[in-house]
This record gives sequence, C-alpha cells and structure tokens, in this order.
Amino acid sequence: MSTATPTRIRPADLPSVSTSNFTGTLHFLRLFLRRDRVVLPLWILIFAATPALYIVSIADIYTTEDQLAAFAATTAASPAQIAMFGPIFSSSLGSVGLWKAGIYYTFIALAVILTFVRHTRAEEENGRAELLDSTSVGRYASLTAALIFTGGASVIAGMLCTATLLTQDVPASGSVAFGTSLACAGLVFTGVAAVAAQLSAGARVARGIALSVLGAAFALRAVGDAGSGTLSWFSPLGWALQIRPYADERWWVVLPSLATTLVLVWVAYVLVQRRDVGAGLIAERPGPTIASPTLAGTVGLAWRMHRGTLAAWTVGLGFYGLLIGSAASGIGGQLGDSQAIRDIMTRMGGSESLEESFIGYAFTMLGMAAAAYAISACLRLHSEENAQRIESVTAGPVGRVRLASSHILFALLGPAVAVVAAGVTAGVAYGVSIDNVGGTLPGIVGAALVQVPAIWMLAGVTVLLFGFVPRFTPAAWGVLVAFLLIFMVGSIAQFPQAVLNLEPFSHAPKLPGEQFEATPIVWLLLIAIALITVGVTAFRRRDLR
Repeated sequence: MSTATPTRIRPADLPSVSTSNFTGTLHFLRLFLRRDRVVLPLWILIFAATPALYIVSIADIYTTEDQLAAFAATTAASPAQIAMFGPIFSSSLGSVGLWKAGIYYTFIALAVILTFVRHTRAEEENGRAELLDSTSVGRYASLTAALIFTGGASVIAGMLCTATLLTQDVPASGSVAFGTSLACAGLVFTGVAAVAAQLSAGARVARGIALSVLGAAFALRAVGDAGSGTLSWFSPLGWALQIRPYADERWWVVLPSLATTLVLVWVAYVLVQRRDVGAGLIAERPGPTIASPTLAGTVGLAWRMHRGTLAAWTVGLGFYGLLIGSAASGIGGQLGDSQAIRDIMTRMGGSESLEESFIGYAFTMLGMAAAAYAISACLRLHSEENAQRIESVTAGPVGRVRLASSHILFALLGPAVAVVAAGVTAGVAYGVSIDNVGGTLPGIVGAALVQVPAIWMLAGVTVLLFGFVPRFTPAAWGVLVAFLLIFMVGSIAQFPQAVLNLEPFSHAPKLPGEQFEATPIVWLLLIAIALITVGVTAFRRRDLR
C-alpha cells in the first residue's frame, strides 16, 4: 500500500469506461442495505413524515388567512430566524407550514455525508475494503454502490415526503416542489461526500472536508437570506430554498443542483482512478519523531482524539445559542395571541411567557443535539475496538476501565461545555435585545445546564450497549431518534403521558420561567451513573471483538 501524490489531471488520464470496472456493484449495494437496514429506514421516515406534521400543526393554530399573513410578516422582520430557517416567500398555508422545514435541507445533507463516508472511506481505513477488493471487484464498484445507495435514499425520501404532503390540504405542485428540493439537496451533498472520500486517507478528515463544505454552504445561505439574497445563489442549500414550494415554484432552479451533482460525481470517478486503495490524494503528514508528554496517558490520548470535535461542537452550539437569543425578543409578536400556540408552547417550554417558553423549547432541542455529540464521543470506543487499536493499548499496563473512562470523560464533559457556551451566547444576545443582560443571563444558563443530566443518560445508554452488545452500539442513534420524535410529535399529536414520560428531556426543570426542582435532576443523574457503571463493568469482563 502506498500514498499517491497529487498531480495535474490530463485528458489522457481520464478513467476509461469498462463494464469490468463496475463488477461487484450490486454485491456492495446489497451489503450496504444489509448493514443499514435499521438506520436508513429511520432517517428516510423522518424526512418523509415530519414536514407534513409541520403543516398539520400550523393549520390547527392559525385558522385564518389574516393570522397566517401576520405570522409571515413578523417572521420576515426577524433576520435571525431567516438566517436559521430561510425566508417565507408567501403567506399560504403550505409556505408558512414548511418554513421551519427549510432546515431539513441541511439535515439530509448531513445524513448523506455521514452515510457515504462510513461505507467508503471508513471501510478502507479499517481494512475491510482492501479485503473485498482482493476478490473480483471492479475499480468503481464501491464508489458506484455508495452513490446509488445515498443518492437513491435522497430520492426516495423526497418522493415519500411528496406523498405525505399530498395528503394535506395544500397545492400538489408545492408538495412536489418541496420533495424535489429535498432530494436535490441530498444529491448535491452525495457528490460532495464522494469527492471528499477520495481526497483524504482517513474517514475523520473526509468527514471534516465534506462537513466544512456543508458549513460554508449554510453560512452563505444564512448570510445571503438575511441580507440582499445574492450570497444564497452560491449555496446548494440556497438553491433548494429558491425552488419556493407553494409560492409560484421556480422549477428551473433544479438545474443547478443536478448539474453540480453530475460534475461532482464525474470528479469523484476521475479521482478514484488516481489513488491507491486506503490512500488519499492529500498526502498524510509525518508525525513528530518524539511524542508530546501529553500523550503519555490515556486521558492525553483521548484529548488528542476528541479536541477537534469538541471545538467544532462548542462553536456550532454557541452560534445556535446566539440565534436563539437574538430571535427570542420578537417571538411573542410572531406567534400572535392564539391560545392553541400558547398551550403547545407551555407544554413544551413550561412557562406562560411565550419568550421564556420559546427559550426553554429551544434549549431542549439543543440538549438533544448535544446528546448526539455525547453518543458520537462514546462510539469512539466502538470504532477503536473495530480497528483493533484497543487490543494494542490494553496489551500494555493499561486497564480496560481506565481506557474506557478516558473517552467517557470527554463524552460527559464535552457536551456540558458546549451547552453552557450556548447558554452564555443566548443569554447575552437576549439580554442585550431587552437591555437586561444581568437579569436574563443566569436563567438562560440554567436552562442550558438542566439539559446535561438527560444528555449524560444518552451517553450511558451508548456505554451500556458497548459493554453488553458491542455489535449493536450504533443503535444508540435509534434511541435518540425515538426521543426526538416523542418530543416533537407527542405534544402535537397528544400522545399518552406514559409515552411522553419515556423521553428524558421532558423531565428537566422548565427554565427559565419555572422554579428549579432537584428531584428529576437527581434521578436522571442516578440513571446515567448506573448505565455507565454497568456498561464499563460489562466491557471489562467480555472478550474484545
């Protein structure tokens, strides 16, 4: 195995098309479907079903055209919310109902990037791809199967989303336009992930490259929509919004997305021809001859692995908190005097003040996002075991409990740091907007802190799965998705209280606005400690995979 150095691509170097290059594509596709038989249907179901629920909830709350028009006008006056979700192009039920679903273009891009890199670059990194390529497998088989897999999932999600929207009392053309724009966003970032997977020799760097492109696309779209709109045309996420479902659809905007996808896929096929299996076009830098003293212990090693992710999540959640704080002061005028919306916000946020309920609701969502970070950090143990690096480390004078505790430490402290950063930025932004920073900051930081025990409980679930059934450790993502669905849909669909109680974030004190209660915090902490203790004990006693 060797590392290829980047050189200029000449026409003579372009890949030759031969059917033998695609041999084994269907076998790879069947393998991907087998491995993602649980996760893939879950994220397709979420993208397909939840946009229609947005319309149902808006139709129940805003029953007249005047109320919809007032909501659209107030939202258009809030640059922070436009930056977060995109503009509202009309006051129709479909346009207002799917306004917040504009963030789904970012979510589906995130889903396809993670899925694509996991089935391609990650497989090369752990050596399984090289084992498969030693058989009768064509040069393009893995890449082609991953393109069909993630691109096809995006198209299916868009089609099913269209089908669910057609059941609502909204124009059919707008429903088709939203499903098409969702699929286009997924297709473009399938191409981005395909190119990123050829550039780096490691899955982590490949994800970083693709997610950086996604972050830049989101920033261009957010700044552009909050400003003159020019920058939005430089972002694939902006193209998806500019199709304008339910607002005189612009069908021609589909063309830039399809053209970009085709170009990126072509570049990926060119690049895969120019590198070795397990290598990337960006050569890896040699490390220092002598390791830093901070790497002498397991905590230092874990810090080296987690520090980049921790910094990215802290910055991201801090920015999210800034948007929450900036938007909170005008939320009362935007939502209007509807008693229905007050009842829903009270159930979700817990306070009769719409602004405080909005902040409480937003921080519950932020806590679930931070739980994703905690799960991801715990899954680092799972990936280290799959790569057989745990066996090498524990062969020395390092116990399993000590090694696992080092990673769990960052899975617990990392999300806590990130949500507190979000609480500080939200508190400062909201306090500045109402000229009372000192009075609002403690309550909003408290709203961030009370999410931490529920976040740690999700970390505990992941450790428990890792200890007892390591093969099914990624099922922790399914637990998080189930909690998210219960929270988002349960209050609107009026689920039984016994079902709502399964979701841990609903038990956190409803801050700001209500009094702090320690009892649910103590119970969540005890459950998290028990899950982690049992999981680590099981890991110490079982055989390594």
